[in-house]
Amino acid sequence: METKLLRADNSLGTTEVDVSSLGDTVKSRLLFDAVHMYESRKRVGTVKTKTRAEVRGSSRKPWRQKGTGRARVGTRQNGVWRGGGVIHGPRPRDYGYSLPKKALKEALKSAVLSKFRDDEVRVAEALDFDAPSTKKMSGMLKSAGVDQACLVVTAERDRNVHLSCRNIPNVACMPVEELNAYDVLKYRYLVLSQAACDRLLEAF
Repeated sequence: METKLLRADNSLGTTEVDVSSLGDTVKSRLLFDAVHMYESRKRVGTVKTKTRAEVRGSSRKPWRQKGTGRARVGTRQNGVWRGGGVIHGPRPRDYGYSLPKKALKEALKSAVLSKFRDDEVRVAEALDFDAPSTKKMSGMLKSAGVDQACLVVTAERDRNVHLSCRNIPNVACMPVEELNAYDVLKYRYLVLSQAACDRLLEAF
């Protein structure tokens, strides 16, 4: 598949990338399941309301059971009264769950394939920084035609590249080993170093 290539001199060309290892179908349902899983893991789950056992008040019966003509009441903390406990209210819980590893790998393949098909992948010939430089990174992304949120992927952990991306809005950086379907779909563009692109395709 023909993909845009960012050369070392910041000129934009094209290159052929063999994406046959990614399959030939974007599995949208699997992508939905993967994104739902990652979003569920991000939920804090600390919401809580007080039950009738936890609200403040006396446990004495407000009036006798029979003979008053009023409805029977056991305590002032019952959920029908104002100031009483909440009936079946939310409790702290963990919303996270896991999909099988093979399913997550297939979801990542589909996410990357969709980026290649939509022409949202840029391959950088040289993505190496001697020192952190936000200006250099910003100029490189501009030369690549990246005008929206993007994810920069390196072959290994690169502190200089990470620091160069950190102060640019809507730009993130991560090594290829940490790549997942959620992060691929979260950002509009995917900027891969040549080594990262090779390693990613070899992994499939």
